[in-house]
Amino acid sequence: MHLIWENLIKNLILLWTGEFKGLDAGSESYEIGREVWEAICEATAATGDTLPSAYCARPPNPHTERSACTADSWSFWTQYIGPVLLRQKFSKAICLQFELTTQDVGDLRVGFATWVEEFENIYYQHNPRRAATCPVTIHALLHIADSIEASGPVWTSWAFPMERFCGRLQPIIKSRRHPDACIARYLINDAHLTQASLVYNMMQELYVLKITLDPTCILLPPRRKGAGTIDPPTQRKILNALATRFNVPLGAVKRAVTAEYLEQMEKWGRVRRCDGGDTMNAASAVKAQADSRNASFVRYETLVDKHAHQRNIASVYEKRTFYGRLEHIFVVRVPAHPSLHLDTPETILFAAIYPCQLTPTPPSFTSLDIHLYSTLSNTLDIVDITCLQCLVGRIPLDKGRSWAIVDRSGDLARATFED
Repeated sequence: MHLIWENLIKNLILLWTGEFKGLDAGSESYEIGREVWEAICEATAATGDTLPSAYCARPPNPHTERSACTADSWSFWTQYIGPVLLRQKFSKAICLQFELTTQDVGDLRVGFATWVEEFENIYYQHNPRRAATCPVTIHALLHIADSIEASGPVWTSWAFPMERFCGRLQPIIKSRRHPDACIARYLINDAHLTQASLVYNMMQELYVLKITLDPTCILLPPRRKGAGTIDPPTQRKILNALATRFNVPLGAVKRAVTAEYLEQMEKWGRVRRCDGGDTMNAASAVKAQADSRNASFVRYETLVDKHAHQRNIASVYEKRTFYGRLEHIFVVRVPAHPSLHLDTPETILFAAIYPCQLTPTPPSFTSLDIHLYSTLSNTLDIVDITCLQCLVGRIPLDKGRSWAIVDRSGDLARATFED
């Protein structure tokens, strides 16, 4: 962890900005103009509003808040923010993959050796006066593949969990004379609460207000219900979604789901995926605050008919991935009715999403699982709540005229923390 995020990346940035131990670019031209670097740093800090807190701490400005840049923030910047703001100058970090094959380790060994050789040519330039550009950490890169072979992928031994745990302890120290007593009391209380929740299966009951209507997720407030909660056009979209779900004509759904049941529909503000999943906000229900971070953009998967525009061909469904803004979360109670072939009442959870209209993605972004979009669709997409997969972050481009979508659910390992 410290080898790359606390040494290599920081040294590279010092070299790019002409601040590395008084050395200039020599015979190369790798330095970034001061105004350009300041603009990159300002854009980095601006991403905090559109990156969910589940992804990372709010990114600091590397130029004006250098002391606030931690290994965690540099890691996220290198994997997601940097490749976007530096216009596709980064390639995929194979060594951070959650799983590695023997071929991957071999590619790493060759790749690091090639990178170190290029680094020496660009920065050291085979000039003894520039030897300071080659600290021992550059040589250590050549041993990463050996370390992976000996102890497994890098996530098995990095120090992120311990550093985050220490960060949790700092705020609970209230006494300078007896900090150990504060830490001990916190750890004991935390252990008591954890054991009670495990022994009595109360993990979900720790939430003040929640509702579990589906085994895959939990609904969280705010909640609205009653007449007028859902406007008529959206009600019609929900009825169409029910017709698709039960594979019956729309008229059959209208006979079963009468006005009484339409008025009983509920809107919820948040949904949390079970088993450590993300908490996703409905944009229409959760008001944005001045310092809030957007947690309403999601990745979702649904089945799409490959021949939807060809009526005379039998339907063939395939799973596709989409991105969009979660607008509403609906709870629909459907009565037992013969027209729906339903013998018992059923409660269905729907998510209403405005899909992102993706634009062509450069090949270098494709390898990093980064996608681009410019606008949201005007058509509300009603899908089953189980289609929601996770939160995604967004990085503004061209002063907000387009956006880069960053999805941390790919094969890159990252620091994930669970209480």
